[in-house]
Amino acid sequence: MSLLAQQGPLALFAAFVVMHALADFPLQGDYLASQKSRRHADSRSDWIVALSAHCAIHAGGVWLVSGSLAFAAAEFLLHGLIDLGKGEAKFGIGIDQSLHLCCKLAYVLLLVNT
Repeated sequence: MSLLAQQGPLALFAAFVVMHALADFPLQGDYLASQKSRRHADSRSDWIVALSAHCAIHAGGVWLVSGSLAFAAAEFLLHGLIDLGKGEAKFGIGIDQSLHLCCKLAYVLLLVNT
């Protein structure tokens, strides 16, 4: 159990939200923001690298907050799928961010109930 989990579910969720905001905004940068979308990427390899790097940043954040490599792996996959949907214009930023926060909420519920 991570130190944050010991402080309770609200503190843990807050840490996930802060980490998510850092990873999705200042740590993303213009290159990742544009190239992680297949429709806007310069090439297929740029798209794969950018989306993977972005997901790895998020997975690292989840790992740091939760202390769980399993949750980090889940985040890498789930974040990629959600961003793929947004990049393909299946939904906008509001749904995108809501889905990401639902993932964080699920991690909290799993961490505090195990």
